[in-house]
Amino acid sequence: MNSGITLRQLEYLVSLAETGQVTRAALRCHVSQSSMTIALKNLEQSLGAQLFQRHAKGVRLTEAGERFARRAQDTLSSVEDAIEEIRRTPDDLHGQVRIGITETISAYLIPLLLVSLTKQFPNLNVVMEERDRASIEKGLLDNSFNLAFILVSNMDVHEELEHETMLRSPRRLWVDSESPLQYPESLSLEKIAETGFILLDMDEHVETVKHYWGEYGLAPKVAFKSSSLEAVRSLVALGQGVTILSDLVYRPFSLEGRRIIRRDLDESLPTMDIGCVWKKGEELPRNVGAVLDFIRRTISEQVL
Repeated sequence: MNSGITLRQLEYLVSLAETGQVTRAALRCHVSQSSMTIALKNLEQSLGAQLFQRHAKGVRLTEAGERFARRAQDTLSSVEDAIEEIRRTPDDLHGQVRIGITETISAYLIPLLLVSLTKQFPNLNVVMEERDRASIEKGLLDNSFNLAFILVSNMDVHEELEHETMLRSPRRLWVDSESPLQYPESLSLEKIAETGFILLDMDEHVETVKHYWGEYGLAPKVAFKSSSLEAVRSLVALGQGVTILSDLVYRPFSLEGRRIIRRDLDESLPTMDIGCVWKKGEELPRNVGAVLDFIRRTISEQVL
């Protein structure tokens, strides 16, 4: 890299952009706060630009910092892709594996996973089909699908199906970068109930929201409901309301380049659990088992 800029510095800056606090960013990157501060100051000196400003509750990226953080994230993603490509090994498996997927999985995990599967198993025909959860479960029972990759936290107990949870994605509050809700040390659902709520309507999410709010005798004040995650993301980033969504679908910037801050709430919110499902009582064919192992390994290596 030019000007002595390192990947570690880029990682620190991206982490700082997502957390808004040097302490949290340092914990995420497993380094001391002083080491991170020195590295970021050196990065500013190398660039000849101020990337962030301190305030009472943490730090805020400058306009230049926001732009550079977006580019830094792209660079880190490219490096991760290159590492994954080197690690791939050829495989001689043949045949077809049919996988049912739900909407959230399709949008946020499948594009890269399908590419990885195709490269890992060049002679295997992996077919993925998006359906609702009930249709997928029926397809597993009648052998239309060999596997399903879904939100297992939405599943009902089913004696004929076996499942494995591979990822538990925490749910957090999303607010815009100017919202005063990013500052209080303690923040509850009761406080959020006073604020306009942007509700995502996809993959049984509305029922999930009703359930965990209802457990506390509360309901969100819905200002807008949309089946588009990007619309929800943009509305929050533009200060039109708040939302609560899982880390799986979190991105630090909206399409307009506006930053979104995550906050933990006082209440214990249910995680969004992702995993695979298959028909119980049958030994998986070798090619299906290999795909299952690959998905398990790939998901375990994800940092969401």
